[in-house]
Amino acid sequence: MVQSLWNSSQASEKTTGLEQLVYRSNLIGSDRRVCNIFGGNTSTKTTVKDFRGRDIEVMYVKGSGSDLASMQAKHFTGLGLEDIRPLIERESMSDEEMVEYLGHCMIDSKHPRASIETLLHAFLPYKHVDHTHPDAIISLCCADNGKELAKEIYGDRFVWVPYVRPGFTLSKMIAESVFSNPNAELVLMEKHGLVTWGETSEECYAQTIKIINEAETFIEARVDEGSLFGGEKHPAFEAEVRRQIVSKVMPTIRGAVSDSKKMILSFDDQEDVLAFVGGVDSPELSQVGAACPDHLVHTKVVPLFIDWTPDAEDIEGLKSKLVEGVATYKEQYQAYFESNKNEGDVMFEAAPRVILIPGVGMINTGKSWALSQVSGALYHRAIAVMRGATSLGQFVSLSANESYNVEYWPLELYKLSLAPAETEFSRKVAFITGGAGGIGSETARRLVSEGAHVVLADLNLEGAQKVAQEINDQYGANRAYALKMDVTDEEAVQSAYAEVAVQYGGVDIIVNNAGLATSSPFDETSLKEWNLNMSVLGTGYFLVAREAFKLMKQQGIGGSMVFIGSKNSVYAGKSASAYSSAKALEAHLARCIAAEGGEYGIRVNTILPDAILQGSAIWNGSWRNERAAAYGIEPDQLEEYYRKRTTLLVNIYPRDIAEGIAFFASSRSEKTTGCMMTIDGGVPAAFTR
Repeated sequence: MVQSLWNSSQASEKTTGLEQLVYRSNLIGSDRRVCNIFGGNTSTKTTVKDFRGRDIEVMYVKGSGSDLASMQAKHFTGLGLEDIRPLIERESMSDEEMVEYLGHCMIDSKHPRASIETLLHAFLPYKHVDHTHPDAIISLCCADNGKELAKEIYGDRFVWVPYVRPGFTLSKMIAESVFSNPNAELVLMEKHGLVTWGETSEECYAQTIKIINEAETFIEARVDEGSLFGGEKHPAFEAEVRRQIVSKVMPTIRGAVSDSKKMILSFDDQEDVLAFVGGVDSPELSQVGAACPDHLVHTKVVPLFIDWTPDAEDIEGLKSKLVEGVATYKEQYQAYFESNKNEGDVMFEAAPRVILIPGVGMINTGKSWALSQVSGALYHRAIAVMRGATSLGQFVSLSANESYNVEYWPLELYKLSLAPAETEFSRKVAFITGGAGGIGSETARRLVSEGAHVVLADLNLEGAQKVAQEINDQYGANRAYALKMDVTDEEAVQSAYAEVAVQYGGVDIIVNNAGLATSSPFDETSLKEWNLNMSVLGTGYFLVAREAFKLMKQQGIGGSMVFIGSKNSVYAGKSASAYSSAKALEAHLARCIAAEGGEYGIRVNTILPDAILQGSAIWNGSWRNERAAAYGIEPDQLEEYYRKRTTLLVNIYPRDIAEGIAFFASSRSEKTTGCMMTIDGGVPAAFTR
């Protein structure tokens, strides 16, 4: 049952109509069983002073593109009701006319564009109105016998309206139906949702919850868990097995769905998903159509259901099914677009947003991790609706043309236009070793600022987590992900990439940056010191790059590797033979990989920095003292010493190296590979040419 979240004490603090509307909207949006993410709309009618100080009747309604769960006062639009109410006398009104007209009704031009369903709220003569998409109500509205069952639940208290795309016609139809039924307490919108109202904000909210629970009680009394979705055909694998399978197939999926534009992936194996993907009827049921018009932009009409008999040993067979399935899905989506397109329509990426795998779970795709989560959240709601609708009768949905006219509806596309523009590293995943350090953390911030998702791999997990948290606080959940990794441990490196595959689907950029440094005269260099440098700076770079190379080949969409070498990669550093030799190894390894990676679109380039003291764990250790001793100066004189020996008389900072990494990882250097770039202020002895 849906629980009322109303808190009288909190509500009493909301003194204006708009504040009360914000409070009610947030409560409604906080439970996705009540309203879809980004879906639904709410309103209140109140009196305010206009710019001349006159009292005018105003309706505040949700602004287009907002989410009820997080809305603030600034996300609502105020409109003069005196100007809107006469519209109900019209016979018809196009979407374009409606949008233009409502623009003139706004009491503040800075407000967002009003909801698509503004007229629905305005035409109803109630002070507070909620339009929601509750699982239980949509289950009823998407059952082939829903209208008849509604009579059993609500008697003569409801109004049923057939499916019509939101706009003037539907708004007028709802208002006239309510006016003609003096007992009406709610509106059931076929294949769509619920409308409720009240004279106070609390009454309106309480009515919404009450109506939902009446339907839910009716449905749950008819649910047979054992026969849901036709009964179980494929039981789910154990959690660890599911995760192992997903880690192996995610790069294949990512490559298959990213031929047009790259996609970020996420994995979901919650109980309801596992029950659905294992159902006897689910392959056919999943193809009936969307559970609600609001889902279409983020989930498309149907998911891709993989026809695979679960077998943990048949990973290659699953990969083949996935590649074949995605290709077929794209062909079918292209045909759907061609059959229904209107003049001027431009097709979205044809790749599926939802991929269902028996025994394993659900994969979601999107231009960002956050949007892949939106697709997943909406499909959870679709599963809940199908669960309810099939317990009542047969699940029905919109026709292909009805679905298309929502998915490519200009008023829906307007919402998408409100999203921030994509930038250089949007849709890309960067894997950064030494992510907790100065160069690593600056690089992460630099790439995320232009749209990337980043993985911070470091032995110092706490430090990496701190950086990731700072990034996520600024840019949103899971834009950065921290993990502990020893670059010298082959299994640890492989496990890290497997974890990243589950987390985001794959990798586009790696920054081989983990490091250390030692200093001693050659004849005093121990084998232990030599092996330490070779292990971290040689073997470590090899392992990180090799596993990335495998993953990038599996994706088949190219990639970029940036190695952080050193001035010492080309300069024979005094009392640093082990370090300099390992750094030279790195630079040549990068060129070797570049030579092999070209045919796969994998670019490999190297940056040669010098004396990055700021934020460096290396320079805060014994290395500072050792280098100072080598030059016969005090440790606190090193920074000035290094500045003076550069041609440009400058110090080099982590942000300078991050800029170089961003250049090599970007489209600006898409025709450059096997290159070394110095960022050292100009040390003549280390000039590469």
